[in-house]
Amino acid sequence: MNEPNKVTGSVTEALPNTEFKVLLEEGKVIHTYLSGKMKINRIRVMVGDKVEVELNPYDGKSRLVRRL
Repeated sequence: MNEPNKVTGSVTEALPNTEFKVLLEEGKVIHTYLSGKMKINRIRVMVGDKVEVELNPYDGKSRLVRRL
C-alpha cells in the first residue's frame, strides 16, 4: 500500500467544519480537513500554526495530521 506524501506548511485561513487553507513550503495553497485523531483529541489549530499535511494524489483535499 502506498504511503501518503507528507509535507509541511502554515495555516492561512480557517473555514467551517474543521477545514483549513494551508500554504505549503513550495508556495502552493491547498484545501485541507482535520484528521479524525485530531478531532477526537480536540487539538486546536489556529491561523499561523505550522502543520503537517498528507497530500491526496487524487483530488484537491488533503488531511491535516499534525500540528508542529
